Amino acid sequence: MSPDSLPPGSVRSAAEVNEQIRTLWMRADGTLSAEERAEYELLVIEWAAAIRGQVIEAA
Repeated sequence: MSPDSLPPGSVRSAAEVNEQIRTLWMRADGTLSAEERAEYELLVIEWAAAIRGQVIEAA
């Protein structure tokens, strides 16, 4: 599911998503498979949405 299609307020914090990204890289030992790459791309999109949300809240 795309982070843009999540209902408002259900986006995880940037720190939570960042931790999942770190875990994915550790688990993959630095080389992502095609499936892991797709997961990574979705996580980066979700992380960016979380960062945007934090910036908007701060404003």
